[in-house]
Amino acid sequence: MTDQERHIAVWNNCLRIIENNIDPQQFNTWFKLIKPVSLEGATLTVEVPSDFFREYIEDTYKDLIRRTILRAIGADAKLFYLVRPVRKGEGMLLPASTSSAPTNNPVSVPTYQPSGSPSPFVFPGVQRLKINPRLNPQYCFGNLVEGECNKLGVNAGESISKAPGKTPFNPLFIFGGPGLGKTHIAQAIGIDIKERFQDQVVLYVTGNEFKTQYMDAVKGNRIVDFIAFYQRIDVLIVDDIQDLQGQGSQNTFFNVFNHLHQSGKQLIFTSDRAPVDLQNFEERLLSRFKWGLSVELTRPDYATRLEMLRARAQREGVALSEEVLTFLASRIKTNFRELEGTLTSLVAYATLGHRNINVDLAQSVTGKIVSEQETEVNIDLIIKTVCDYFNITRDMMLSSSRKRQIVQARQIAMYECRNLVKNCSLSTIGAELGGKDHATVLHACTTVQDLMSTDKLYRQWVDDIEEMIVVPVEN
Repeated sequence: MTDQERHIAVWNNCLRIIENNIDPQQFNTWFKLIKPVSLEGATLTVEVPSDFFREYIEDTYKDLIRRTILRAIGADAKLFYLVRPVRKGEGMLLPASTSSAPTNNPVSVPTYQPSGSPSPFVFPGVQRLKINPRLNPQYCFGNLVEGECNKLGVNAGESISKAPGKTPFNPLFIFGGPGLGKTHIAQAIGIDIKERFQDQVVLYVTGNEFKTQYMDAVKGNRIVDFIAFYQRIDVLIVDDIQDLQGQGSQNTFFNVFNHLHQSGKQLIFTSDRAPVDLQNFEERLLSRFKWGLSVELTRPDYATRLEMLRARAQREGVALSEEVLTFLASRIKTNFRELEGTLTSLVAYATLGHRNINVDLAQSVTGKIVSEQETEVNIDLIIKTVCDYFNITRDMMLSSSRKRQIVQARQIAMYECRNLVKNCSLSTIGAELGGKDHATVLHACTTVQDLMSTDKLYRQWVDDIEEMIVVPVEN
């Protein structure tokens, strides 16, 4: 048997095993379409029609596939999927769940006595650990669409990956609403660093996970070991840092931050709000979040949404007409996650229902995800409503005028933006309302709250405006 024939024979053997373990119709639908591509050592590569196809069989038959290739190839078996795009370009290789994502080399971490207060005359023990970086290979820069909404974050991330810990962007603080790509950019930096610098120890963790680990360490009287572990990291990525609540966990993180930063290690944080808007955080920790670069991710514009859909469709191996692409880009405006979810649902309906992807199907699918009526309360809507209520123009509202009526209108607009617009930072509100800073917005919100509690007429103004903003949306 030639080397060219070996991968076919191995895959046919896998198919026989799989066929004996699943429903015949499911086998014909999902596995007969897979083609063997190559077998290099213990690594088998197979071609699948689309990324949706790959995700489905991975989710549904992961354990069966893992057992099958181990049986057919051996203990070192690895499986990769090749997704060939419809458009010109190289196919994308994606590892199966049986293959490994980026890994760290084993490192030595000092361990101390359970007392947690080691004597300076007692030498710690040494433990060899292989730290899982917890990086998803699909969150790479190659799968990220760049637009005005994320350009600064992407550029800063690429700079960091070339020289981690040696740029002015340390820490890098990425903030914005859900689904805008914060996690993707943060993990892409980690993945790129691992590709460039194999010896760098990278770790991705969420703020809530850090807090939970800290609490477990306190219960087990191993807090010194916990700190020693984190001090060994070269690139620390903390997602959703706003969840790192509690004086003890913040104090410990403060010590970890100082050690890593002073040692020239890279720190990357993501949050759903700007550092200035974080609640219940120690001021000394907030000040350190501002040492490097803070980047806000905003909602993607039409051109970026359209490009993202094109890239995702190519990755899925699905040909979409320009009519369908433009319809989806016009219809789904909130964030990247909703765009991807809609496209995945559209491909699923077409694949499982054996239907063509056209505008009619796209309308049907998006109708189940996005309501026909625009339900979003945004800054523009609030500015227009307040201007109409006080009978002033938008230019007057955004001017530097100190006339009482205009100041009151501007302050109420700021207050309503903070209360009614989801995931909107004070700095964003200020920028949209005449280029004011976050302190001005915070002062305006406090002023409105105080006046509402003491002035019935003023409270009536605010109630009337809120009703004008919210009621049309609910009807």
